[in-house]
Amino acid sequence: MRIDIVSDVVCPWCFIGKRRLERALAMRPQPAVEIGWRPFALNPDVPPEGADRRAYVAAKFGGADQAAQLYAQVAEVGVGENIFFAFDRIERTPNTMQAHRLIRHAGAKGVQDAVVEGLFAAYFLEGVDVGQTDALVAVADAAGMDGDETRQWLESGAEADQVAQEIGAAQQMGIGGVPCFIFERKYALTGAQAPEAFFQVFDKLAEDAAAPAGG
Repeated sequence: MRIDIVSDVVCPWCFIGKRRLERALAMRPQPAVEIGWRPFALNPDVPPEGADRRAYVAAKFGGADQAAQLYAQVAEVGVGENIFFAFDRIERTPNTMQAHRLIRHAGAKGVQDAVVEGLFAAYFLEGVDVGQTDALVAVADAAGMDGDETRQWLESGAEADQVAQEIGAAQQMGIGGVPCFIFERKYALTGAQAPEAFFQVFDKLAEDAAAPAGG
């Protein structure tokens, strides 16, 4: 089963959605699962150097109080998935293009899921600015990638065009929010859904597989 996940590393619901998919697959194991992470620009207007977190969030959500209320709700949901968000530690809202490039590169190295997990944890649990090369190299190194090679690759700008094209393709597909889970390039599930929602897709794919050819 091929599952493509359109996501951004600064999206807390994407972190929650990752956990819920993992729970669904643990509860209802599926044959030959292959997961690929695809880029999405949740905050496309953030400059390359990032932005002050408090100012950016306040502007995006209409004030600091409103933002605090929203993140308190997210944090409460996160606890249910054993994610202990530390939003107060985050000082910068990063531009995530470099992080998406790293995720793409990690896919070629066979450690994409570990890198995605590392980026989520670094940003949401430790408040690390994952727009910075040093932070990205540290995540890559922890996932088993060669740190020096990763740094050179990131600094080269390689595959930035491909990442930008993938972001554009997601928009053209009508994906306006993340996470978005695409199963076998046939069915899509948007949002951090409960495991039972994934079960419905699993069942549909099983029905498709069992159907007579041409039926």
